[in-house]
Amino acid sequence: MTAETDAPTEPCAFYRYRHLLGIEGLHPPEIAGLLDLADSYVEQSRRPEKKSAILRGRTLINLFFENSTRTRTSFELAGKRLGGDVINMSVASSSVKKGETLIDTAMTLNAMHCDVLVIRHGESGAVKLLSEKVNCAVINAGDGSHEHPTQALLDALTIRRRKGRIDGLQVAICGDVAHSRVARSNIHLLTTMGARVRVIAPPTLLPTAIDRLGVEVFHDMREGLAGCDIVMMLRLQTERMKSAYVPSQREYFHFFGLDYEKLGLAKPDALIMHPGPMNRGVEIDTDVADDIDRSLIHQQVEMGVAVRMACLDVLAQNHAAFLANKPNSPKSGTGLK
Repeated sequence: MTAETDAPTEPCAFYRYRHLLGIEGLHPPEIAGLLDLADSYVEQSRRPEKKSAILRGRTLINLFFENSTRTRTSFELAGKRLGGDVINMSVASSSVKKGETLIDTAMTLNAMHCDVLVIRHGESGAVKLLSEKVNCAVINAGDGSHEHPTQALLDALTIRRRKGRIDGLQVAICGDVAHSRVARSNIHLLTTMGARVRVIAPPTLLPTAIDRLGVEVFHDMREGLAGCDIVMMLRLQTERMKSAYVPSQREYFHFFGLDYEKLGLAKPDALIMHPGPMNRGVEIDTDVADDIDRSLIHQQVEMGVAVRMACLDVLAQNHAAFLANKPNSPKSGTGLK
């Protein structure tokens, strides 16, 4: 799959979907296959010569309806390092701002015959809708508060490379779970791969029936962090809040912000993660975030490029197989939530 060859006529052996719309519904071999392939791309990204020709002749479009730095840039780097032609569409200056509907945008992009479309949108379900209207492969780069699958994959790769495993680890996800697509994707992935997941937040920042996702729920950081291997902090997503969910940021940090005192209740070798961007002094203390021995935040950014290289590789391969032999094409991906 990583050889510099013509377009394959068979879909990827371990991941046979046309799209990557979410983690929910994926099985351990599919997740492990993506992580294994991403692992092989880490070294490529560290070499002086980073480019290959795996996606030579393929066109990738980044269509971001929400602002992004890490995700959009890492998808752009991933596509270019695989030799693809990458186009970043600026929604701020596109026809969307002139009143064009999402479906009309999909039809326009369809006429351009791109191979992979990477979409971030503020509404849950918008990416799935677009995937049903285009012929290319679609990757969900975050839709509303629904899912952010590549973030969960890069978090899992970061954990696996540092801890050597995911199965059996105790992971605490702390903060604004209610508005976090990162939390949902991580919960699905981590529980599927055998980790035990806790969510820690005030009741106002937890979605209803969160316990149905197979997690333990805590409203006290000190109690929830006890014995944890991984502490994953989440940003307060004030842009998605239509009312006051916490009394003040200062009070929120006092009770739910991660500092060394609270971290001391986790395991002595517990590691710290954050999907970014960070609000220092709100959900995480600066000294904790910058702890070179325990913070994995910069490693998460590096793993993001490798994971997105793997996803582009696999989905471009499946798209080529779909075009080459439609009767025997990969599964449509509509089973992904």
